[in-house]
This record gives sequence, C-alpha cells and structure tokens, in this order.
Amino acid sequence: MANDFISLGEIIIRLKEKRDEQNLSYDDINRLIEKNGDYPLSKSTLSRVFKEGSEDERFDYEDTIRPLAKALLDIENIEETDTEDVKTLKYLLKLKMQRINELEAELAKAENKYHRKIDKEREQFQRSLDFLKEQVAYKDKRMDLLLNAVKEKDTMHNKLLEHILSCPYRGCKQEKEDED
Repeated sequence: MANDFISLGEIIIRLKEKRDEQNLSYDDINRLIEKNGDYPLSKSTLSRVFKEGSEDERFDYEDTIRPLAKALLDIENIEETDTEDVKTLKYLLKLKMQRINELEAELAKAENKYHRKIDKEREQFQRSLDFLKEQVAYKDKRMDLLLNAVKEKDTMHNKLLEHILSCPYRGCKQEKEDED
C-alpha cells in the first residue's frame, strides 16, 4: 500500500461537487448521515467544510469527513456509472476506512490487554493490602493482650502493696526495731 491515502482536499472537492449536483441543504446532508448510522454534524461544521477554500483547511477525518464521504459519495458501492476518478476515490476511501477499522480493532485489543494487566496488578495490590491489614489486626490483638497483662500486673502489684502496707505485723516489727 504505497500511497493508498488521498488528500482531504480532494475528498472535500468531491463532496462540494456532489452537494452542488444534488442541491443538498445541510439538513438534507444530516439526514443522509443519520441514515448511514452516523451522528449528524453541526451546521457550523458543515458550513466550514463547504465554504470556499475549505479544501486547504484541516479537518478531523474520522469525525467530520468520513461521515460526509459515506453519506454523499456512497463509498460503500462502486457503480459502473461512476467515472474513473470517482471509482478511484471510492476505492481509496474504502481502503482508508478498512485501515481505520483495523487500527481500531488493534487499539481495542491493546486496551483489553492493558486493562487485564491493570486488573491483575490491582488484585495483587489488594491481596497485599489485605495481608497487611491482617498483620495490623494481629499486632493490635497482641498489644491488647500485653496491655491487659500489664494492667493485671499493676492491679496485682497495687493489691500486694496495699496488703503489705496494711499488715498489722509490719507496724509491730518497726516498733521493736526502734526500741532496740
């Protein structure tokens, strides 16, 4: 496919010729576009495409020129009554549309592959996060157990201290030591 692509300027010239031949209004063009299953174009876009000298301007092929070419030039059907230029134009447009469809399919495949990869990484990160949450919960449980053990030790220590301080023999023993 050395040079299967024709310039947008040539396509725009053909579109203008077709519109003039059939004396089509912008509403007529939009009805033809909708009939082909595409979204209609705004009147400002149509006026930009069909104004004098527009073949030298830049337009988005996929969103602007392709629906117009499909509707006005009937690129899907190459007829015997078409001139050689029109046949060539239709053929080249078909090739361009096929290539766009191939690229869109490749893009969809690449996006699917990318999304699967991202989903796999997300699952791996979620597993790691869940593991870390379990570790934190285990650490919290251990800390609670140790805190309770310290509280029990402190309570026991306080009880023993109170018991020692309240011991009746403790005071007696000190008095005897003081007397000696």
